[in-house]
Amino acid sequence: MRILLIEDDPLLGEGLQASLQLEGYAVDWLQDGETAWAALRTDTFDLLVLDLGLPGLPGLELLQRLRRQENDVPVLILTARDAPADRVAGLDQGADDYLVKPFDIDELAARLRALLRRRGGRRSPVLSHGPVELDPARHEVRLRGKPVALPRREFSLLHLLLEHAGQVVSRSRLQEALYGWEDDVESNTLEVYIHHLRRRLGRDLIQTVRGVGYMVPGESG
Repeated sequence: MRILLIEDDPLLGEGLQASLQLEGYAVDWLQDGETAWAALRTDTFDLLVLDLGLPGLPGLELLQRLRRQENDVPVLILTARDAPADRVAGLDQGADDYLVKPFDIDELAARLRALLRRRGGRRSPVLSHGPVELDPARHEVRLRGKPVALPRREFSLLHLLLEHAGQVVSRSRLQEALYGWEDDVESNTLEVYIHHLRRRLGRDLIQTVRGVGYMVPGESG
């Protein structure tokens, strides 16, 4: 899953990027609103973490532009503004959640997982398909009840495919979700990850749709 983090505080931004990467996300970090607006018009993100007090284009105006363009990416506002009026304004302009600084990184991670569940129309925190279960909060995958260790990007790839079970996910969409701007991507990396997942979890779990991408058939739990 790919996050765009928009935060102008260098220390906080660097720390958040590192912490969210440890949570398994691909994280791109920008420090001003205008650059973020340009990125949102050209790239695809699964989540947006937005500070309000940004240089150039304020965070609330960025959010307004985003929703006017009918971009429905889940947005979590992360700000020092804790007055009720500020929270109301952010939520009324289209934010999905609001967290006041200082905050606990575990709470932020839990809120982001909740946003992903709501976007996918799920209530259960665990994704399942046949004998395979994935728990995003614990970073655990089980096959017939037994744990299967997966590297970070293979876990993220499986997570995205299970979130969209029954739908074909394009190669470009998968790559966008797995890699940030600073990551080097080899041409066959995605195929290697798919091969590893099939070897560990069963060849029938992930289907190839030639010329388009990949899918987990049927419905996820």
